[in-house]
Amino acid sequence: MQDKTTALKLNDVIGLRRKKQFVQLGFVSLLIGLVLWSIQATIIDDTDWERIGTLSEIGESVSHFVGIDFELIPSLLGPTIETFMIACIGTLIGLLMCIPVIWFGALNVTPFKPVTYPLARVAMTLSRSIHEIVWALIFVSAVGLGAFAGILAIAARSLGFIAKMSAEAIENIDPKPVEAIRAMGGNNLQVMIYAILPQVLPVILGIVIFEWEINIRRSSVLGLVGAGGLGLVFFRQMNTFNYPGVTTVILAILALILIGEVVSHYARKAMI
Repeated sequence: MQDKTTALKLNDVIGLRRKKQFVQLGFVSLLIGLVLWSIQATIIDDTDWERIGTLSEIGESVSHFVGIDFELIPSLLGPTIETFMIACIGTLIGLLMCIPVIWFGALNVTPFKPVTYPLARVAMTLSRSIHEIVWALIFVSAVGLGAFAGILAIAARSLGFIAKMSAEAIENIDPKPVEAIRAMGGNNLQVMIYAILPQVLPVILGIVIFEWEINIRRSSVLGLVGAGGLGLVFFRQMNTFNYPGVTTVILAILALILIGEVVSHYARKAMI
């Protein structure tokens, strides 16, 4: 009788395993089918293959970008500094804007959950959902061409990421220091300063540095829509068909990004 029960259980386990394998195989097959359909619809059908031309024609088009416009290099210093400052000031303003959003968006410290928590989460989602180019277009139409529009776009785009990651860090803190300070009669401000901030400050600093590094990349292209910096120079070189000038601007952007990588690396090591 025991052998029969064991055999039935074994058959049930084998049946469940086969069912699971069948479901996994169906899911993988569906995924492969969707990928193949996407390739067919977005690449094969939607590409003008006749316009692309032969490999030699493609090579000839790419060869236009080989070379450096040395006369352009002296005039890139100002836009490079402007791009760097757009990233720095935009990140700083975004961080200041994040403070109430972080407070409202952390479920364990938000002052009024039915109202403040949803508002903060909507602000985080809205910031992350809209691309920085779209933010730049909005602010260019609001404040005009120039670096100020780029700074506001970077700030608006930074709010969502910094606030979301920081709020989640606050939600994951160890509750014991909070309980200890409350047991000693501490108020909400003292709990925040002495129990929460020491736990999350290194994490928040790391998030801000990482976002600043990303913002250097973002600010490099915002000039394409008139928000100043190297992107604006890039746009002008493309409009005048100065292809070596385009390559020169790309190299300047690459150099700026590499500087940001190095500074970010050492800043993390020094502050965290």
